[in-house]
Amino acid sequence: MRSEDVAQYLRDTPQFFEEHIETLAQINLPHPHGGRMVSLSERQLLALRDKNKELEKKLHELIEFAKANDALQHKVHEFTVALFAARDLITLREMIPHLLRDIFSVPHTVLRLWQANPPSAEVLAFAEAQAQPVCLHHAAHDTSAWFGEAAAQLHSFAYLSLHAGSETIGLLVLASEDKQRFYPEMGTVFLERIGETVCSALHPFISQT
Repeated sequence: MRSEDVAQYLRDTPQFFEEHIETLAQINLPHPHGGRMVSLSERQLLALRDKNKELEKKLHELIEFAKANDALQHKVHEFTVALFAARDLITLREMIPHLLRDIFSVPHTVLRLWQANPPSAEVLAFAEAQAQPVCLHHAAHDTSAWFGEAAAQLHSFAYLSLHAGSETIGLLVLASEDKQRFYPEMGTVFLERIGETVCSALHPFISQT
């Protein structure tokens, strides 16, 4: 008889152990972590403890994730409030890289607005194709040169296309020496919010030019 047949018989015959109650007390199983044999009831208790530990671990991870999200929400709010204190485009363009470094600890940032620095055809097509922020482990097209001497040390990039209505007006690029700071599979919700905030702050000045 196969073990699968025995298991199926016990599932189909729940009254078996009621009729053979002494059998339960005689069953011994290997300890899940090695060593001695334990009774069936003790083995079940150990299994429940292991399951509880796993659930506690998942709960801890969820709590930490929630804390991290809450901290990011606060940083986005701080970033937004600071941006709207700018009274002219020059000040705003200077503020954005400093705020991203000071609030989000992004070490390298470049803001390119097409009205002042027209892009190459490839960069323009790339920016217009991005409906959402995109993260890469390499610089897109000729944007590596935008970072000057630091370019050779950069290994992760986040590209945020900037829009005024349906028109693409520029590109905000965040970069880091850390390859895992920005990576293709990462979530981009907070990057989207940063990009939307920058677009909103730029809009009054761009629309006047």
